[in-house]
Amino acid sequence: MKKLISLTLIIFLFTFLTGAQNTKLKFEKINDNIYLYTTYQLFSGKPFPSNSAYLVTDDGVVLFDTPWDETQFQPLLDSIEKKHNKKVVMCISTHFHDDKTAGLEYYAGKGIATYTSKYTKELSVKNRNKLAQHTFEKDTLFNVGGQRFETYYPGEGQSHDNIVIWLGKYKFLYGGCFLKSVENNDLGYLKDADTAEWKKSLKKLMEKYPEPVYTEVGHFKGSKGWKPVKHTLKLLKKNKKA
Repeated sequence: MKKLISLTLIIFLFTFLTGAQNTKLKFEKINDNIYLYTTYQLFSGKPFPSNSAYLVTDDGVVLFDTPWDETQFQPLLDSIEKKHNKKVVMCISTHFHDDKTAGLEYYAGKGIATYTSKYTKELSVKNRNKLAQHTFEKDTLFNVGGQRFETYYPGEGQSHDNIVIWLGKYKFLYGGCFLKSVENNDLGYLKDADTAEWKKSLKKLMEKYPEPVYTEVGHFKGSKGWKPVKHTLKLLKKNKKA
């Protein structure tokens, strides 16, 4: 009986420690100015990843979406400052779901300028999600510390308000949850999706920009070029047949 209890305790500790290790921040370098980071939430007892990115500029760091896990709001700021000797000065969330907006009010409280589209703010109010301080109504070009990036609304997709962010200098596309990873076997959460419009929106995106060097997605692994866009189109076709 004692051996059984000991074995159970060991298994519990291993599971706990492994889970804790897996739910920490993870970083990936794209180039000297663009970095990806991933935080996690537990679903069915397993860590589920949510991807975001940040841009290093002369005036500070710009976040594209916030961590999902609130325990990582401050560790992200600390990690960035330690790595780059710069503070986060701005944050843009790409749609209203809490995997992208959860940290908006926390970061505003730290003196960070927070932004979403006006449509995202309206949906955040309706769904009682966190709000940004500032909004923009149209596709907007930002220039921060010598780095330029633009927001683009291709149309409805995984959510009614999803935007993408394009960094033309690097041909880097931050697609957020509008795009699915090649690791995805289905479209995932569709409560706020418009699958009929999503296909049209994806084609608009491909017409708008040249082929990216790298495309980041909202969950799981991003890919080079248009692979996530083409895979999302494939999943939409599969969903329609189903």
